[in-house]
Amino acid sequence: MSGRERVAVGPERAAVGPERVAVGPERVARGPEGTARALRLRPPRADDEAAFVAGHRAMAAEGVTFGLGYRPGKPWDSYLSELEDHRHGRNLPAGHVPGTFLVADVAREIVGRASIRFRLNAFLVQRGGHIGYGVLPRHRRRGYATEILRQSLVIARAAGVDRVLVTCDQDNVGSRAVIEACGGVLDSVVHLDGQPPLLRFWID
Repeated sequence: MSGRERVAVGPERAAVGPERVAVGPERVARGPEGTARALRLRPPRADDEAAFVAGHRAMAAEGVTFGLGYRPGKPWDSYLSELEDHRHGRNLPAGHVPGTFLVADVAREIVGRASIRFRLNAFLVQRGGHIGYGVLPRHRRRGYATEILRQSLVIARAAGVDRVLVTCDQDNVGSRAVIEACGGVLDSVVHLDGQPPLLRFWID
């Protein structure tokens, strides 16, 4: 899973991989099932297809990718097999690296997703970083983006990534706040291909 990922999690946008991700100011929702603390990251399951496809469609309407490597109409079992292969570094497409794709689940409902790369290639070093994340439109402004990134960091470190690179567009104030809340320290600003300036953060 490589490329410049933009993940939608609020009214603004943030680049963190091949898709687009919007991240706006977050507020933690109240209630036992709506708090960010109730969120957990897990692999997509066989019974997730309908919810996943609906989420993919909702993000596509904003020009944002939800399911990395997923195409409408693709057999669901084939997609799940591909994700499992990528997690183990098997049958990787050119330019891809081993990594895991997880959905964010709150009270048995998919609210977002995370893609976690276990190593970087030349492209990811400049643009994509180790982690991309997104929150579905109807679940934004509840603190989910911060919790997704926090849990993604734990998973990345368990996979042996000691120093994590995360990126966002320079004008994405919300995404920058999420990254900094999780310990991100600005390393550099990158200008590439006439696209918006990209901020690179390292999290130790």
